[in-house]
Amino acid sequence: MKQKFDVTGMSCAACSAAVERAVNKLEGVETAQVNLLANSMQVEYDDAAVSEADICAAVEKAGYGACPMAQAGSASPAKAAPAGEDPAEAELRWMKKRLAVSLAFLIPLMYISMGHMMGLPLPAFFHGREGAVAFALTQFLLVLPILYVNRKFYSAGFKSLWHRSPNMDSLIALGSAAAVVYGLFALYRIGWGLGTGDLALVDRYRMDLYFESAGTILTLITLGKFLEARAKGRTGAAIRALMDLAPDTALVLRGGVETEIPAGEVAVGDTVVIKPGMRIPVDGTVLTGLSSVDESAVTGESIPAEKAPGARVIAASINRAGSFTFRAEKVGQDTTLAQIIALVQDAGATKAPIAKLADKVSGVFVPVVIAIALVAFGVWLALGQTMEFALARAISVLVISCPCALGLATPVAIMVGTGKGARMGILYKNAEALENAHKIDTVVLDKTGTITEGRPVVTDLLPAPGVDKQQLLRLAAALEKPSEHPLAEAILAAAKEVALPETQQFEALPGRGVRAVVEGRQCLAGNLRLMEEQGVDTAWAAPEAERLAQEGKTPLYFAAEGKLLGLVAAADPVKPTSAAAVRELQAMGLSVIMLTGDNARTAEAIRAKLGIGQVVAEVLPQDKEAQVRALQQQGRRVAMVGDGINDAPALVRADVGVAIGAGTDVAIDSADVVLMKSDLWDLVNALRLSRATIRNIRENLFWAFFYNSIGIPVAAGALYSLGLVLNPMIGAAAMSLSSVCVVSNALRLNFFQPKQADAPEGAPRLPQNNESCAAPAQPKGEPAMTEKTIHIEGMACGHCTARVEKALAAVAGVASAKADLEGKCAKVTLSAPVEDAALTAAVTDAGYEVTGVE
Repeated sequence: MKQKFDVTGMSCAACSAAVERAVNKLEGVETAQVNLLANSMQVEYDDAAVSEADICAAVEKAGYGACPMAQAGSASPAKAAPAGEDPAEAELRWMKKRLAVSLAFLIPLMYISMGHMMGLPLPAFFHGREGAVAFALTQFLLVLPILYVNRKFYSAGFKSLWHRSPNMDSLIALGSAAAVVYGLFALYRIGWGLGTGDLALVDRYRMDLYFESAGTILTLITLGKFLEARAKGRTGAAIRALMDLAPDTALVLRGGVETEIPAGEVAVGDTVVIKPGMRIPVDGTVLTGLSSVDESAVTGESIPAEKAPGARVIAASINRAGSFTFRAEKVGQDTTLAQIIALVQDAGATKAPIAKLADKVSGVFVPVVIAIALVAFGVWLALGQTMEFALARAISVLVISCPCALGLATPVAIMVGTGKGARMGILYKNAEALENAHKIDTVVLDKTGTITEGRPVVTDLLPAPGVDKQQLLRLAAALEKPSEHPLAEAILAAAKEVALPETQQFEALPGRGVRAVVEGRQCLAGNLRLMEEQGVDTAWAAPEAERLAQEGKTPLYFAAEGKLLGLVAAADPVKPTSAAAVRELQAMGLSVIMLTGDNARTAEAIRAKLGIGQVVAEVLPQDKEAQVRALQQQGRRVAMVGDGINDAPALVRADVGVAIGAGTDVAIDSADVVLMKSDLWDLVNALRLSRATIRNIRENLFWAFFYNSIGIPVAAGALYSLGLVLNPMIGAAAMSLSSVCVVSNALRLNFFQPKQADAPEGAPRLPQNNESCAAPAQPKGEPAMTEKTIHIEGMACGHCTARVEKALAAVAGVASAKADLEGKCAKVTLSAPVEDAALTAAVTDAGYEVTGVE
């Protein structure tokens, strides 16, 4: 059987490896996989040979805690949420408190210990030999709260040492404890010197206090841990968002009467009634009625699917027009939505954590350092040196090998790299994502909303003989104006500047199209089936319709008084930089695969246009996840790029999940990297930045170990015969210098330059920096249109810019609106005069603040 466990006490890859080793040793355990980021473990085992209690005991024996994870499953997946507080939120709050307390005491500690070196004033009772005890004792009292709030390093670090599996906590605990122990030793020596009148001894040890070293080590490491903790726990948010898609209630026929019941009580075989606007509660097959159903939440397809008797419907999809009934066939945990939720949970639990280079060597580094310190102590005693000299050499070794630089090597580079990415509109949601991205060799791309814009636009107007384009567009827009179909929105957008006649007697014909009276004529708009039913001759249009379909476009037929007026084709257009991004990814040595729920003909048209090597079409969410898993089983490192709920399982399963910023919240929550500008080209820079960061981390680790490899032998007294003895103070300075070197090197990542995409032929130059809201030059020979720039506060993501654009586009007289997240503004092109107050009101009603209009 398979069971998930919550694991506590882990802090690095060495911890997760120790837990896996302990559990995998048990008789009856097939596999144990630990997710460090989620603090969880998934175990496959024979319950006849080993129990949950045995597994928990093995983890506890290894020095960690474990308990079976509460199962959220029920008859319905909807609204099932784990009880109690989110562990990730609790951890983040505690980390924030630890950091605040550490900083509050570190600042005065550093002032007292180091302030006089910079000429800062200190109270008189800290000065000279007379104030030596007060000077030392005050520092000791200030470091105690820092030691207490960060006691987890000591409990976990020394426990792991006891179990012979040292980790980063062990290094931190040993290094900081050595500094404190030596400081206490110096404090006692000061007291002895004052008591015996040995003022030289007082002078020697008064400045040999290393309490500030311990405080600095713990505070800096806590800062890194806090930044990591902020990124944890997003899988739970994604699962909750998925669960929210399921409706609370369902309308079923019981005894011939429509009865509203909880969605979890729908049984297999029930007849479910669906009306316009309702969300489908379970999977099933249509019995009666015709309708148009938006399945984008599950399949990612932007164009609603027509449903007739015999067609399949999927839970969480939305009925757009028409009413129908269907027979419930998959309910509760068997629905497609429930399976997606399960896939997100399983993929998150089995994602392998990245073993950081520092963690890999910690198991050897710590015992070697301890051994060197002990050997140095014993050798100097054997050579006749004093106990004090030998102890100073041993503690010097521990102080100089303090893992401050080693601990900072990775998190500082990660922090700078993620900050640089954020300024570029690339959000790495955790350190693992930034590290893992450099290993990617295969990129899997969703189509709708990722490669393409995600919303249809009119691409072709093909009037019949004797009909001009303006006449066809005018009639098409008038017919589609009352409709809620996405293709109707595309036609109305194309006819924004056209005066439309009034539409009367409008009637939606589910599964076929619409019918209405326009300017006294009976008109039709819809698919080929509707035209054939009404006896309209479509022979001349057949070749054109076939050509459009081959190009991945959707043709719509329009007729008046039984005569075909022409075809209007709509398609989801490819984003301007998608082709350049695919070419650049291939130039970087990556395999590019397109994975889509759309039909094979449309997918093939996009593949041919962009030069993508492989395409897999008509896949369900489970298939997407399975495709990614299959690639991983071939030994590939996979990055999955998507924007829909249907992409969530694949995003979590991939080595790196990349969400397009304008996509759904679930996709963003499930991903490791978010491209806030919804531009596929940013994936190129995301991978380049990851490679640069990993290169920087390796350089940092080199410098950290370089200082240790030089400093430890000197601290142990290897150069004593030459008169060079490295006391703990110099050791601490060397340790600090290594930290400065590491931090300075990491700051170089701020100079990383993103690569710019080559603009497609005929496309305008992409705006740079704050140019995005600047008015472009008006082409010669075209009538001038008024343009205004609205400065906006409060936009935080692609959803925000989309809402602002939609709100402004709805204002009468606005021809187009384009919001810019980085520039904190929106540019509107006006076809007629519009008051600033109207534009301000539209943005304010959308939930954002206008700071100016120009």
